[in-house]
Amino acid sequence: MKEKQENRRVDRPRSVYREYFEALVVAGIFLGFTNTFVLKTFFIPSASMEETLLIGDHLFVNRFVYGQGGDSILDKVIPTREIRRGDIVVFRSVEERGVDLVKRCVGIPGDRVQMIEKELHINGLRVEDSKYTQHKDNRTLSTERGYSADQARRDNFSELTVPEGNYFCLGDNRDLSHDSRFWGTVPAHHIKGRAFLIYWSYGGETPDGVWRGWGHRLRQLAGTATGFLTRTRWRRSFHLVR
Repeated sequence: MKEKQENRRVDRPRSVYREYFEALVVAGIFLGFTNTFVLKTFFIPSASMEETLLIGDHLFVNRFVYGQGGDSILDKVIPTREIRRGDIVVFRSVEERGVDLVKRCVGIPGDRVQMIEKELHINGLRVEDSKYTQHKDNRTLSTERGYSADQARRDNFSELTVPEGNYFCLGDNRDLSHDSRFWGTVPAHHIKGRAFLIYWSYGGETPDGVWRGWGHRLRQLAGTATGFLTRTRWRRSFHLVR
């Protein structure tokens, strides 16, 4: 009798709810691992990278393209390369802890970077970057025109040599970007990966990272849900970032 009861317990099928729960747990672990170690998601909250990236673009970020800086198994298995000029990178802010930024890397270690009358120069040569760079302010700021040295750095700054293990990053929307011209170079260990794909682009209200309470957050979510079909920029979906 006891043996039959034990067999009955062993053969009893698991409940549907438990199977769903286990599946969700496994999916959550997989997504968490992927988001942490392989692909990271990121959204654009500001206009500093327009028109390359728009406010509301949601990106996949390749976390492994630059490797992990060691001799781990993953570094040997997954193809990696060095950061190159022109790469659009996501990195931890050097000014605000916990804030991630996305900019274009224009200077690698050893490069001499200079801005002259809004024009970028690398190693003494003018960079032809008109394909992705734009200027929305007709003014050219300089100390000779009465602007402060901090203001003038937007359009004019003396030559700077990028230190070893650092990178110089600028926004494509040059006149509206707070970047390496103002706060300096980005250490390599701050860089989280390379932005490579827009998986969704939403033209409605986008969170700016400032917490304004649950009421405001719920209204944002409701607005996104109701405007998903009409405000999604469908043509930008699955668009490669360059």
